[in-house]
Order: sequence, then C-alpha cells, then structure tokens
Amino acid sequence: MTTTLDEVRRFLKTDDLPGAVRSLRPHAETASIAELAKATRALADAAGFKDLAGAAKAAAKRPGEPQALYDFGYACVERGVAFLAVAPLREALRLLPDSRPLLAELVSALEDENRHAEAAALLSGRGPGLPAWPETYLLVHHALLAGDLDTAERIGTALPAPEDPQWSGAHDRQKRRLRRTDRARRAQRAVGHTDPLGHTDLRGWHYGLTGGLLGILSPYGWDAGMTGRFAYLGDTHETCRHGLARLALALEAAGRRPATVSLLPGRSDRILGLAAGRVLGLPSVPYEPGRPDTLVVAYDLNAVHPDLLRTLHARADGQILSEHATCWTDPPAVSADFSALLCQIVVPPWKDDQRPEEEIVRDIAQAAAGPDEGDGATPPDPDEAFRAFVTAVGDSWLTGPRDRVASPGPVLSSRFA
Repeated sequence: MTTTLDEVRRFLKTDDLPGAVRSLRPHAETASIAELAKATRALADAAGFKDLAGAAKAAAKRPGEPQALYDFGYACVERGVAFLAVAPLREALRLLPDSRPLLAELVSALEDENRHAEAAALLSGRGPGLPAWPETYLLVHHALLAGDLDTAERIGTALPAPEDPQWSGAHDRQKRRLRRTDRARRAQRAVGHTDPLGHTDLRGWHYGLTGGLLGILSPYGWDAGMTGRFAYLGDTHETCRHGLARLALALEAAGRRPATVSLLPGRSDRILGLAAGRVLGLPSVPYEPGRPDTLVVAYDLNAVHPDLLRTLHARADGQILSEHATCWTDPPAVSADFSALLCQIVVPPWKDDQRPEEEIVRDIAQAAAGPDEGDGATPPDPDEAFRAFVTAVGDSWLTGPRDRVASPGPVLSSRFA
C-alpha cells in the first residue's frame, strides 16, 4: 500500500519539492502524526530546513509527547507550511487542554491557512473564562475575518484596552476595522446591495478590512468561484483606463482633489502615474515621502522597493495611494487607499513594449474607459453603484495608517495552487 511518505519521496526523486508539498495537503489531518512527521522530515531534508527536519524527527519518535508536537507544529508554521501544523498542535492541545501557548500556536496555524471560522470556533469553545488578551482579541479578529460581523461587534465593543502596551496597536487596528465594516454594511444596505457584507460583497469587505476602495469587480468567473477577483490577468490599456475612470469617480464622490500626481520610480508605476495625471488633469512630480495633497500612483505595490514602500504606511496630509493591480493572495506591505482591481497574477500590457513611456501613456489615456462586458454571468457593477458606495463612506475614507491585511477575508475566490 502506498503511504504518505512514499508519495512525498516519489515527487522528491524528480526534485519536485512543490509537488511533494501539495501531495501532503489531502493527508495533513488524516494521516497518523508519526507518518505525517516522517513525510515532513523528508520534505525538510530536501529543502535544507534543519530546524523543521529535527522537530519532525522528534515528533515521529514521540507522537504522544506535547512538547515534541508543539515544536513540530511551531516549525511548520515558521517554515510556511502551516497546514502541516494543525494536526500535531490539535493533538498537543488535546493532551494539555489548558495550555495557552498551544492554543495560540494552533490559532496561528489556522490563521495562516485562512481558516478563520475554525479559529473563532476553537476560541469561543473555551467558554466564558477566555482571557481578554490576546485570546478574546483573537476571537474578535477571526470572527470578523470569517464574516461574522455581529459576533465581532458584540464581543469587540466590550473588549477592554490591553494592559500590555505591545497589544495597543493591534487593538487600535481592530477598532478601526470594526468601525469601517459597520459603515460599509450600512452603506451597502443604503444603496440596495443584495448581500451587504455577506460572503459575496467583495467591495464592502475590502473597504471594511483595508480601508481602501475597490474600483472594479472582475466580470469573469463569478459563478466559477472568483466572486469579483481575477486570478490571472493579461492586462490591457482599456482595463488601465477603466481603473483610472473609477479612480476619478472616487475622488469626485469623496470630494477630494489632490494637487499633483506623485510618480514612483518603477517603469510600470511611471507609465500609469503619467496616464493618471493626463486623465485627471494634474501635474506629475517625482515621489517624495511626506509630500502633502498628492496622488501616489502604483501599478503593483509588490514590485515597489520595500524601503520606499515603508514610507507609505503612515499617511501624509492629503496623500492618496492608488494601486492598479492589488495581489490578493500575497497582499503588499501597505494597503492602498484605492485599488482598481484584485488579482493573483498580472501581466502589464506594456511588458514587451519597448516604445517610449509617453507613447504608451497616450494609448492608455485614449483607450475606452468603459467596463469589460465580461462573460455575461457576473452581476452588473455600474458607475452609479460605485459612486453611491463612495459617497456613503467618503467621510471615513483616508483615515488611519495603511495596515497590511494578509487574509482575503470572508469573500472567497478560486486561486492557482
């Protein structure tokens, strides 16, 4: 009979480490701990992860020892294979049900896998004696990311301020998210959205969690699990122009008129920034950290140098950060104030275009600004609905720092493995 370890070794023989990792997913919570640990050790040896290999070896030898299970699970989380941590950590917590470190690490593993409903259920199942910090805070956090806004609001509004100052920032972020999600739900109800902050309201949840406006909902694959996001996007001048049209609409609806467009140094950022300046009728200037009353335009923030990106976390007075293609499977270190669209992989329309930037900018500015008709199976996303949403949340937009949100939240979309 083929074992989990045999499957992993079969992939490793052809140096297919990603395939070996994928082969473990279906067995991560059904195989015995010893078998899972042996297979993980083979992976870790192939990857050169000595810490994980050692922890897996110990867990394979002592699958009933909580410390060995904790060390194994912890190493899995640290090495980016949190799905392998869930079973050993769950078993360790069963053996030591009152262990707060074990509970915290299991919640962390579930969070890394975006299994927020399970994390919330695990925490709420601990009963009324759940400590406020960090456990009840984490319960609110995961209830919100799972889409249970009523529970998150009920418990979050009663959560006392932390005594330990290390949690103050997290508490402030949570309060901002709760205020924004409540505002977004009321806004979507007011404009007649059919599922206000339900599991298909991508724009509402995007605003509530990140504070950013989402301009375009993907017109493809709604009924195939995309729910408004793109997976692979071969971008076009028309899509860029549509994004700029939605950006212009957002600025108008929110009553914002920046004085300049700030150009980031990347080629794609410069092209889109120059196009934004032309469409909006604003002069373009080089980006300078702290410049007030300016629109900073990025094509893809994940392509911006990390040192420069850090300067955009705190908001300068009147500064607006716009990103065209926001990666939803690996979000950037800062959340844009406006995202034209959400995608997993994007290829710019000028990838192989060696013409001068100004010629490409002209093509974008002159492209059709209307939406892509799509596959015909996606709910309509007219300008009027977007304008009404921005108008409803406009006075709460552009407040607070641009915190990263690692989770896609309650609205799920299909993705490439």
